[in-house]
Amino acid sequence: MDNDSVAIQKQRVTLVGAAVNLLLAVVKIVVGKSANSHALIADGIHSLSDLLTDLLVWVATHYGSQAVDEDHPYGHARFETVATVVLGGLLMLVGAGIAWEAVSRVIEPQISLQPGVIALFAALFSILANEGLFHYTFRVAKATRSRLLEANAWHHRSDSISSIVVLVGIGGSLLGIEALDDFAAIVVAVMIAKIGYELLKESVSELVDTSLPKERLEEIKEAIRGVDGVTSLHFLRTRSMGGEALVDVHIQVDSEITVSEGHLISDTVKYSLLNRFEEVSDVLVHVDPEDDEEVALNASLPLRKELEGKVQAIWSGVEAAKKLKKINLHYLQGKVVVEVVLPLSLLSKVMTAEEVERQLKAVEIEIEEIAEVVVYFSR
Repeated sequence: MDNDSVAIQKQRVTLVGAAVNLLLAVVKIVVGKSANSHALIADGIHSLSDLLTDLLVWVATHYGSQAVDEDHPYGHARFETVATVVLGGLLMLVGAGIAWEAVSRVIEPQISLQPGVIALFAALFSILANEGLFHYTFRVAKATRSRLLEANAWHHRSDSISSIVVLVGIGGSLLGIEALDDFAAIVVAVMIAKIGYELLKESVSELVDTSLPKERLEEIKEAIRGVDGVTSLHFLRTRSMGGEALVDVHIQVDSEITVSEGHLISDTVKYSLLNRFEEVSDVLVHVDPEDDEEVALNASLPLRKELEGKVQAIWSGVEAAKKLKKINLHYLQGKVVVEVVLPLSLLSKVMTAEEVERQLKAVEIEIEEIAEVVVYFSR
């Protein structure tokens, strides 16, 4: 699913939610006034306030779905994460407000006028509409891996539950059991606050780059180890961004393979993770010839240009050194292994392989960074 279609789905479901909330607000306020139901009027005002939440979600999904740019090389997904933090906090406040009002009514019961039966139908309509919005929004949230839409889905569910409380309260009033409304409201408030807390906690964890769950990390490690050419891995880091996961890993390969083979192995690791794990959207693979996680033994060694200058200075009087075809350098365990390739035609009865090797190996004594010189001959 491309970014444009994801953005369209997110914005469409948000606009549908806003339209339904507007309809519910009008119905509940009008019916509440005519049926003499203060609870239904309050629930209508609640639906009206949800339009602000829908606006927040729409703005966040609009900006969060924008493509990568120079200032945001990882994209804009954290606009949604910040909005989810706000929405989670709002859910907790909604839960606290419902609980406060319910406890206040339990402590100091108030005499209220009996609502009309039509208020029951309005509350039932609100329940069905919000429950439909919950399932629709939650389905899109899962398809687009959007925590923000998931939070908004639960917000719709909280509205549905709030309308259930209103329904129970109206029914209780009609039957003369008004306290039933208050106790039900307290239970609902705890549920709403708990959902808000969980969403808030998850989103804050994402903002501070908390790693993926341990179970998922083990699955990722297993997938990396299963790639041919990977001898081990270390320094695995993961983080989440707007429902997607970013992975950084250092893999260890055979210390004497070519750069191109090491690059192919790293690409294989990258695409195996992208194909196997749906939430993984970016993988950065660093290739190591040895384990340098704790100590970078080779950091102080000279690079090729400087080292070749030292070597050639010592080999200036060696005839074989003038015929060099190639020099390979292996930086391992804080030393350099120098591989030299010479033409086979260089060898004769006068200049044997042993003599050439002896002359070239002189640098092992002269240059402390060099651990060994290995000589090869080729046609």
